[in-house]
Amino acid sequence: MKPPQGRPPVRKAIFPVAGLGTRFLPATKAMPKEMLPIVDKPLIQYAVEEAVASGITDLIFITGRNKRAIEDHFDAAPELEAELQAKGKSLLLDAVRDILPSHVNCIYIRQATPLGLGHAVLCAAPVVGHEPFAVLLADDLIDADTSVTQQLIEQYHAHHGSVLGVQDVPREDTHKYGIVSSEPIDNNTVRVTAIVEKPAPEQAPSTLAVVGRYVLEPEIFDQLRTTPRGQGGEIQLTDAISQLLKDRSVFAHRYAGTRYDCGSKRGFWHATMMLGLKDPEIAGMAQGKLPAHLTNVHTLKKQA
Repeated sequence: MKPPQGRPPVRKAIFPVAGLGTRFLPATKAMPKEMLPIVDKPLIQYAVEEAVASGITDLIFITGRNKRAIEDHFDAAPELEAELQAKGKSLLLDAVRDILPSHVNCIYIRQATPLGLGHAVLCAAPVVGHEPFAVLLADDLIDADTSVTQQLIEQYHAHHGSVLGVQDVPREDTHKYGIVSSEPIDNNTVRVTAIVEKPAPEQAPSTLAVVGRYVLEPEIFDQLRTTPRGQGGEIQLTDAISQLLKDRSVFAHRYAGTRYDCGSKRGFWHATMMLGLKDPEIAGMAQGKLPAHLTNVHTLKKQA
């Protein structure tokens, strides 16, 4: 969807990647959680590909210590490319070269103090300026025919306001999410009337939960600058959105797609299994069809 006349396009996306990934220790002791692979691509690449497919041209990574591998991944690798070219490995060479299109820019900002998601978003304010922008949390891998970020951008242009990606969750899980109160607009989009961070099930105003996708107007930065530390002693993006509601319209969209919570081991395994089954070779192995280069090994083992 082209932006209406006078409405700026969404060209910038923020990726908060400064977390320590403690749920995946010891694997994340020296490797960023965002670089753990789902099948054959690191987790962060799925979020980046989603953003790029949505027309994003400026990728803003909010990083912390020990995140250099993310920068290296999205940088050129002349030595590796030369080695692959010399050996005639054209498919692998294309895979390395095509990680990012040439028109896409990567910007890295260090979040020196881990003060939460709201603070991470605020760190990007000097780069974003007065433009609308997307926020993608790589922990939420969302498999969709039309990228979820694109779905939210379309709603942003349709309704002239910030848009949150949401899904219905079991009431017993409301303490894991920001939960919205709302009034309906159509089958999949609602106008947010209130939002609260991680309410207990008995206190939750609904079961409509915000997941890791946002398209936000730049006015959110003014709210983040004055938002006090909230739950966990952190600056919560949810609290800033709550303040934004006093002056601006905010919407929530039930996206089309399958979300995998890769911030948990269970969700990470589920994503690996389901996305792996989309790979023809892996799908064949799951059905008992071994690839040719393994067939002889399998036969010898049976004979032994």
